[in-house]
Amino acid sequence: MTPAARVQAAIDLVDAILGAARGQGASADTLARNFFRERRYMGSGDRRAVRDLAWRAVRRFGELPQNGRAALAGLAREDAALAELFDGSTYGPAALAENEPVASGGVIPAWIEALLPPLFDEAEKAALLDRAPLDLRYDPARTDPDALRAIWPEIEFSDALPRAARLPGNTPVDDSAPWQAGAIDVQDWGSQAIVQTCLGEQAPALVIDLCAGAGGKTLALSALLPEARIIASDTSRDRLQAMEPRRKRAGRDRIEPLLLDPKREWERLAPFEGQADLVLVDAPCSGSGTWRRNPETRWRLTPDRLARVAAEQARLIEIAQRLVRPGGALVYAVCSLLPDEGPRQAERGLCDREGWTIVNPDMQIGRLIGADGRLCDASDPAPAAGRLLTPRHDGTDGFFFTRARRS
Repeated sequence: MTPAARVQAAIDLVDAILGAARGQGASADTLARNFFRERRYMGSGDRRAVRDLAWRAVRRFGELPQNGRAALAGLAREDAALAELFDGSTYGPAALAENEPVASGGVIPAWIEALLPPLFDEAEKAALLDRAPLDLRYDPARTDPDALRAIWPEIEFSDALPRAARLPGNTPVDDSAPWQAGAIDVQDWGSQAIVQTCLGEQAPALVIDLCAGAGGKTLALSALLPEARIIASDTSRDRLQAMEPRRKRAGRDRIEPLLLDPKREWERLAPFEGQADLVLVDAPCSGSGTWRRNPETRWRLTPDRLARVAAEQARLIEIAQRLVRPGGALVYAVCSLLPDEGPRQAERGLCDREGWTIVNPDMQIGRLIGADGRLCDASDPAPAAGRLLTPRHDGTDGFFFTRARRS
């Protein structure tokens, strides 16, 4: 393909991503796979170039562009070499016109930017769209840092998290010996920090992962708590089934998948009422903390959808509270940076709820914030609502999480 033809292909791919965003359709990754499957004439270099250019446009503009051409034209305004490829050549894009629609603005939609906590300066905002690394969790019973360095000399390890490793984002690991042996699994360092927060002074006997999904945190808890009975519940059969290959690689566990009916979860959870030592609520959310990996999701978020997920989070907290035994703990987490989903949710559902006390353990990662999203320190009269992780400060996806104890 010529360079100009690659630009036109990127325009077509962005058009598909925009259409799906408007209609809440398939993810950008799924669309890209289908896009290239239907264009088998593209070589690997063409596919890489087209994808990189399309994702560059998706990351650059927070407001929804009118179409794919407007998005690439917006990039061309900032890149003279790219502008020259709008040359009207065969299979290439038509020349740019002065009055045609052109995407503009910052990397975050204005209405979302207004909701971000006060700590988000320009550097913090820009980092939300950085490219993410490949984070791993390793099993020290099956491998160690020296063995992993022998395979990947560039690997890094966390000082704050005992089993966390990091590789460049494009590193293939699926064919490696540690992966095949179940010695490593892919998991963002932020998710690993949430799992560490679940650990208390005493090992829990019964753990309920209320929104287990594909089981990343469930499996991490199982590795740290091999004697605990772990109920992995979710309302999606597909998500629970996606956990099974990971369980097989990880080996023996005491995980019990439990499929729930949406809006009727309590029918299957009632036998566990007041019995759980620990309940983890990794709640559905806006996903604003995962823009590094899924930048198109900020085009999908609307005020109405944000209100709906916030209501669902409050409902799930109430369900989780009924499951926790006296003296037990509830950990609430969202991969979101917005106070309405994080600290304010914790304030309403936990800080202001009789019989519950926020207990945020000391950690070498993240920052404590109050219900208003402002940073907390020892001089604050009110306890922090929880801990916030951000891509710039912590090198992780964006997360809010908190731990509460039932009296």
